[in-house]
Amino acid sequence: MSQVAVALDTERLTLRWPELSDLPAMTALWGDSDVVRYIGGKPFSAEDVWQRLLRYRGHWALLGYGYWIIRERTTGAFVGEIGFADWHRNGLAELAGRPEGGWVLSPAMQGRGYAGEALDAVLAWLDRTLGSPSSACIIAPDHGRSLRLAERRGYRIVRRATYRDSDTCVLLRERPDDAR
Repeated sequence: MSQVAVALDTERLTLRWPELSDLPAMTALWGDSDVVRYIGGKPFSAEDVWQRLLRYRGHWALLGYGYWIIRERTTGAFVGEIGFADWHRNGLAELAGRPEGGWVLSPAMQGRGYAGEALDAVLAWLDRTLGSPSSACIIAPDHGRSLRLAERRGYRIVRRATYRDSDTCVLLRERPDDAR
C-alpha cells in the first residue's frame, strides 16, 4: 500500500509531506509545555521529535496514509501537524483497524480556524481515498477545544478510558453516506 503523501491545499493552508527542513519547527512545537499539556503532559526531546518525523514518513510508506505538516499558503509559516496513524495502542480496541486522527497546532496559530480548515481537508481526503468506513481519535477529556472540533466534524465519544495512566476519551467517526 506504499504511497507518497498527497499535498492538500485549502483556502489558507498547504498540507504536505514532512521534510527534514520541518524538524526545527516540529522540535519547537513538541517541546512547548502548553502544546503537550493534553498530550502526555511532558515536552518531547529533540530525539523524540526526530523519531516522530520518521514514524510520520513510515506511515505513508507502509499504510498509504500518515501525517501532514501544515503551513500557511501565503507566508509559508509553520502552523502544525495533522493526519492519521496506526499507533497500535494497547487497551484501546476501538482504534484497531481504523485510521486514528490527530492534530496539533502551534500556540501562535491557534484561534484562527486553521485546525477546522485542515481537519476538513484531511477528512475529505480520507473519505474519498482510503475507503475506511470509520476513523477514530483520542482526546483528553479536559481538552474542550479539541473535543468540540472533533464533535463538529462528526466524531462521537464512545467511551472514556485510561491510556498510559491518563484519562482519555475515545471517539469514532463514521464515513458519511455520500462519501461511500
